[in-house]
Amino acid sequence: MVRDGYLYGIALLAVAASLHFFLGGWIWSIVPVLLALFFLWFFRDPERAVPQGEGLVVSPADGKVTEVLRVATPEGERLRLSIFLNVFNVHVNRSPISGVLREVRYQKGEFLNAMNPASAEKNEQNLAVVEAAEGYAVAFKQIAGLLARRIVFKPTPGARLERGERIGLIKFGSRVDVLLPGNAELRVKKGDHVKGGSSILANIPDTPPLEAPNEMLVESLV
Repeated sequence: MVRDGYLYGIALLAVAASLHFFLGGWIWSIVPVLLALFFLWFFRDPERAVPQGEGLVVSPADGKVTEVLRVATPEGERLRLSIFLNVFNVHVNRSPISGVLREVRYQKGEFLNAMNPASAEKNEQNLAVVEAAEGYAVAFKQIAGLLARRIVFKPTPGARLERGERIGLIKFGSRVDVLLPGNAELRVKKGDHVKGGSSILANIPDTPPLEAPNEMLVESLV
């Protein structure tokens, strides 16, 4: 379990005990006890079996794939996936690949509904770029949602990350976008439900990606 779960849970149980003691009835404690149980459940952090194999990209988050889009960037063609996390999903985030963390960029912002396309630009967010030993990079962006009020990201640039390694979390409903090389072979589609650290999003083959056509819309996570 994430440490926050214990902090919220213990605090609310203390409130419940105080209400019971000072107001003289267990009925006053029902709401804080239920909230304590919710927080203990919400901040769960289950172990995951991380797939092994060359070129595999795993999901950085639990949730539903809400968008799969091929885009063009200054660096060439890319694939972008969006994963929506509702309040019932595990909110611990994990590294999608093994490699070196090359960049971390945090941006303050609004708290629009994470299903709103504008949230990718306007909401509070944290971008991370991981470069694999093979030379390709995978970027992923933690995006706060309507209820989320804090993004946690622990590693610092230069750190070595392993595929499926825990790197932080987004509290409550939120979204994670993933930017893959253009030659990635997708293993998921829009509407699929994925689990952080264990669901394979794509495979990166050995062949280099093709350059993007000039007429394609230039958009990316960065």
